[in-house]
Amino acid sequence: MKLLVLAGGFGTRLKTVVSDHPKALAPIGDKPFLYLQIKSWKEQGFYSFIFLLHYQAFQIIEFIKHAQRTSLLSDCEVQWVIEEEPLGTGGAVANAIHLLEIEEDIIILNADTWLESGLKSLACSTSPCIALVNQAKAERYGQVIINSESKVVKFIEKANHNGSALISTGCLKVGSEIFRPYFKKTTSLEMEIIPQLVNQGTLSAIELKTHFIDIGIPEDYHRFCRWVDQPL
Repeated sequence: MKLLVLAGGFGTRLKTVVSDHPKALAPIGDKPFLYLQIKSWKEQGFYSFIFLLHYQAFQIIEFIKHAQRTSLLSDCEVQWVIEEEPLGTGGAVANAIHLLEIEEDIIILNADTWLESGLKSLACSTSPCIALVNQAKAERYGQVIINSESKVVKFIEKANHNGSALISTGCLKVGSEIFRPYFKKTTSLEMEIIPQLVNQGTLSAIELKTHFIDIGIPEDYHRFCRWVDQPL
């Protein structure tokens, strides 16, 4: 199954500590974050990657090309798509699906979030399905409400919840066909496409028992760096 990796963001919140790299290449010790991501994805059994790029795309492409000459990506199928203008997360996926003529189910994830395990379980789930984790301090992320049939019924905004809760990892298995109407349209996966699936009652959820962290803010970026020194 192909992993579509959203790696085109501007990384505005992280610029105070990582100003000269895109978030995906934020240094973690002596390795870029994306190096650790790819290594983890391969350990979970995935070898086909499509990188969706915009901001500082050339840096990520240079990293990919170098990795293809090493054991990191030499045994993988790798493609990338560059957006000339930002299309939003949903639009970026729709653009790639159209240009690469993807017809099968895909897994969408973010280049700046660490999901230590669980991708295989998501791949085996019925599409559409979103991966959740239980977060002890969920106020930054908001909360996902599911019913007894593990269907997502509601997202609660981050400002309205404190304490422990199920949160979205931003990792989603979905059929490529739902993106076809959005080609050449600026569309948000989080604000438009996923809520549409919820309203239709079709979005399932799977809770993963794994470590999750979004390095998009300095506090959590530094926390992840410390985790690498003392493995998760």
